[in-house]
Amino acid sequence: MHVSRLLLAIGVAAGLVVSAPYVGQVRFFIRQAFPGHFVLVVGGLIVLLLLGGLAAGVRRIRDRRSIRYGAIAAALLVAALYSIANAGANPDSNVVELFHFVQYGLISYLFYRAWRPLGDLGVVALPALAGVVVGTVEEWWQWFIPVRVGEVKDVLLNLVAIGTGLIFSLAVDPPPGDFAHLGAASRTRVRQLAAVAVLVFAAFFHAVHLGRDIVDDEIGTFGSRWEPQALRREQQETAAEWKQAPPPVAVVRLSRENQYLTEGVQHARERNRLWAEGDIRGAWLENRILEKYYEPVLDTPTHEGPGNRWPAEQRVDAERRAASTPSVQPYVSAAYPYPLYTWPWWLHWLATLLMVGLLWPTRRRHFA
Repeated sequence: MHVSRLLLAIGVAAGLVVSAPYVGQVRFFIRQAFPGHFVLVVGGLIVLLLLGGLAAGVRRIRDRRSIRYGAIAAALLVAALYSIANAGANPDSNVVELFHFVQYGLISYLFYRAWRPLGDLGVVALPALAGVVVGTVEEWWQWFIPVRVGEVKDVLLNLVAIGTGLIFSLAVDPPPGDFAHLGAASRTRVRQLAAVAVLVFAAFFHAVHLGRDIVDDEIGTFGSRWEPQALRREQQETAAEWKQAPPPVAVVRLSRENQYLTEGVQHARERNRLWAEGDIRGAWLENRILEKYYEPVLDTPTHEGPGNRWPAEQRVDAERRAASTPSVQPYVSAAYPYPLYTWPWWLHWLATLLMVGLLWPTRRRHFA
């Protein structure tokens, strides 16, 4: 293991995570400086970085050119196919996701160089696990930041980027010796880092994806991070707090996201979307969710606008039209943007700790 290279990799990874709150500001600056050309600017930067990395890598290839060039081409192909398969309707989001391949390709390469002297399978397993830890921490950190997104899907994107980065690294600078086996020392390191990765991922998953299905006899079902009673307490506490210190009306990117406000805004957006599409019953039920569980979000000016409460005439009209709409099946809200899993938190952590216990290496004792 090359200690100075490992410290460099850790430093760059830490910089990537710490810079997450500022990325939104950089994107805002690009949009302001080059209106209408965000995709072109970011896409051009990606191309330049890729070409620079490819040029530097190809210069190091002196033998076995066919297989090594083929590996680089395979890495690029995997990245392209994954990006195409997961492309959404927003070009800005798509090009940002492409940038992940540059970021985590670099992270993978730096960790690979640090562990390359091991000369066994650890040169692949350890950088992959380190990348998973970095990618999970970054997504978790983003979840705490306003207008940034962090979810399991993005962790998977980072993992694919790590894989392509490792393929590139192996092609450019193959490890010495036969790395098809895992030595004893590397096995210990791999198990330790795998246990850390499991713990970090479990904490991230708990924060972002564990929640509750709240069943309301009048409305139906909707997802939330809070239990029903806890959500009502949150509503009361938020109402009292906002009377004294309302939330800012502009997005403060370098701040802690208010998850209660975010949930309320998500229901307001879903209500407005359903109303625009002519689903009056769905819009009415989303509005009832807001009135019963997120009332402070209705009347308080936020970055979403002066308020989200319907005018009295619209509310009366929606109630009348919704009452005349036959109910085919119980309403299930789709406002929550992430997959929400409702298994008990203690079961989640019990399974996590059991897995960590199985992974963590134990010292064998020899008895005379």
